[in-house]
Formats: sequence, structure tokens, C-alpha cells
Amino acid sequence: MDIDPLLTLACFGIGIVVGLTGMGGGALMTPMLVIFFGIPPLTAVSSDLVAAAVMKPVGSVVHARHGTVNWQLVRWLCIGSVPAAFSGVFVIKWIGNGEQVESIVRNALGVALCIAAGGLIVRAYMRLVARAERRDGQLPPDPQGKPEVTVRVGLTILIGAVGGLVVGMTSVGSGSLIIISLMALYPALKASQLVGTDLVQAVPLVASAAVAHLLFGDFQLSLTASLLLGSIPGVWLGAQMSTRAPGGIIRRALAFVLFASALKLFGVPNQQTAILLGLSLLVAPVVWMVVRRRHGFPALARSVTRSSAQREGSPVPDAPPLS
Repeated sequence: MDIDPLLTLACFGIGIVVGLTGMGGGALMTPMLVIFFGIPPLTAVSSDLVAAAVMKPVGSVVHARHGTVNWQLVRWLCIGSVPAAFSGVFVIKWIGNGEQVESIVRNALGVALCIAAGGLIVRAYMRLVARAERRDGQLPPDPQGKPEVTVRVGLTILIGAVGGLVVGMTSVGSGSLIIISLMALYPALKASQLVGTDLVQAVPLVASAAVAHLLFGDFQLSLTASLLLGSIPGVWLGAQMSTRAPGGIIRRALAFVLFASALKLFGVPNQQTAILLGLSLLVAPVVWMVVRRRHGFPALARSVTRSSAQREGSPVPDAPPLS
């Protein structure tokens, strides 16, 4: 069994992002395997899911110990996600075979990455709006203890089912898509609870998809071993950091990387890719500064201390902020 040191090192960095933000596993790992290491898309999805089935519990244990998991949400999400994730590989097989399957998986992965990148932007905007409303007295301040949420069972199961199917087909979504849906449905949850709940619900979800890909996908043991050797220590370190380190900048960088990966998966030529990425680097910060000003914040974000955060009504930084 051959271990690729370069691949292992890259997976260590991705593992840190997963533990720190609760997202980016499949959304970064699978495109990296396809684009930079030339792994066939279906093989990349199968091996990444098996590796994630081992990697996810590492970060989940840390969050469970810190009490940042809403177990009710985990239960209802899994009712929808586990069977849907197992079905994902059958949907791929039903659609086609051979090169047709590889093309479908590649395009589906590109679409999932675009959705994930867009979701990160939407989530940042939602957090900014919530901060403005709390500052202006339109919303109550964030609770200092564990907020109580009323579980919306039907919608929660639906989120799990849709997210599970996407994960089973592309390995993307166990963090980047589901956590955004949870934030929209349960805005009262703290950042740390969103990350912890998402990581824990992803364990049975990814395990179900991994079993299906082990049986019917294109799993490679040597590839998965390289992924695990790098990602397990990385996700443990990231999860330890997530209880006290801000993740806003990482999420913005993650959105950029997801967008770039999607362009390459869609086969956009290098010149056009460079132009689109350059424009996004130039335009996006300006647009965000305008949005901040429209909601009464300084164009450039400043370091937020505990006291100033409470005065503005923004979340106290006990966990990675979601904006």
C-alpha cells in the first residue's frame, strides 16, 4: 500500500479547516483529488467518503465534550439523511456508466461547490443583518446560555434527506450545505452549536454513504489511507481551535476556493478562470464594504472584543463566528 506524502500534507490542511469551521471536507478534498492529483471523480468521491467516515467522529468528540451539540436536531436530520446518502451511489449508477458516470459526477460536484460557495455568502449576509437588527433593538440579544429551539421536524428531515442525497452523489454537503440550512431554519443557535451539531449529524450520514460506495462505488484503500493520515490530526487540531478562534476569514477564503474548484470541474479554460477569479477578488470586497455601510457598520471590520461585541449585539466570540 503506497502512501503519497504530498497528498497526506494537503489533507492535513483540509482537516484543520473541517475541524475549525465544520465544513470543507468533501467540498475541498474531492475537487483537490480530481484537479490536482488526477483521480477519477467516482474514485475520489468513494475514497473521500470512506475517509470522512473515519475523520468526522474525531471533531465530533471534541464538540460533544464541550456540550455544543443539539441532539434533537441530530436525530431528525439522520432520519432523512442516512437512507438518502446510501441511495446516492445508486442514483449515479442509474444515470449511466463508465465515462458517462465520471462526467456526471464531475458536473454534479461542480454544481454542489457553486451552491456551497453561494451558501457561505448568504450565511455571512444573514449574520450581518442579524447583528444590525440586534443593534437597533429589532431582535433580542443573543442568549448567554444554551438557546432553546423548537424543532421543526418535517423541514429538518427534508434538509437531512436533500443533504444526504447530495453527499452520496458528490461527497459534498455534509458540512457546507446542511450547516447553512440549519442556520436559516434555527437562527437562535450559537455558532459553536451549529458547528458541533453539524459535525455529529454528519457521522452517520457519511458512514451510510461510505458503506454504499464500499459496496457499489470505486473505493481505493491506498488513496483512503493517505487521506486519513493527513486529515485525522488536522481535524482534531481544527476542532480544538474552533472553541476560541474566529473563522470568518477562513470561510471567505473557503468560498473563493470552492468557486475556483467549480470552474475547473466545469472545464473552464485557464485564462477565463484567471479572469473570473481576479474579478471576484476585486469586486467582492468592494460589494461587501458597501453592504456593511448600508447596514450601519464600518466598511472594514475591526477586531471585536467581548465588551464591544455585547454593545453591538453581535455574538460573543466563544466560537467561530459565521460571518
